[in-house]
Amino acid sequence: MEQLLIFARHPEPGRVKTRLAAGVGDEKALEVYRLLLDRTQLAVTNCRAQATVWLAAPAQLPAAPDTPLWPGFEHRQQVAGDLGEKMRAAFQAAFDQSATAVVIIGTDCPQLTDGHLREAFGALLTHDVVLGPAADGGYYLLGMRRMQPAFFAGKRWSTESVLADTLADAQRLQLKVKLLPELLDIDTAADLAAWEQAEKAAQRQRPGTDAVR
Repeated sequence: MEQLLIFARHPEPGRVKTRLAAGVGDEKALEVYRLLLDRTQLAVTNCRAQATVWLAAPAQLPAAPDTPLWPGFEHRQQVAGDLGEKMRAAFQAAFDQSATAVVIIGTDCPQLTDGHLREAFGALLTHDVVLGPAADGGYYLLGMRRMQPAFFAGKRWSTESVLADTLADAQRLQLKVKLLPELLDIDTAADLAAWEQAEKAAQRQRPGTDAVR
């Protein structure tokens, strides 16, 4: 059984994309996060794996806890702790349900498609681990066939060393790793500008599409 885990937040002003908000303001950051949610949902909807949305604890807003982020998807709340502890608990829950391949993603990667998700699950037929490298030195996707606790310990989360440290763990444990294409995560104003430039460049290359000015 294939399981897809999605780490997300309710789109609440001042509580999403805080590093991005430092450069563009809360309103723009919220607008960007809603776009990221939409893009992620599109990719996930077209993926055949069983999907669960793992939500960060919402602010104390009356409607937030009772409003599904994506209706029709299973929702669970992330455990307390750092990102590694949260991910470890989500992976363990999936493997406890007899999952044979588990992939986790966030909602920061606008370039993620259902094709990347299919490639990730396909890779787990012949590899122990699959990683989607992010341009900032982290990863936008992690998948495995069995629990690897080392991946969730001893990391400086949200830093440029996360991918390298995870690959070092895999090498030490003699695991076979598949790397997906590198994609952009949007965490800062600079990331947003880089993605917007990449979108314009891609649009100019499409046949019959006028250049974006």
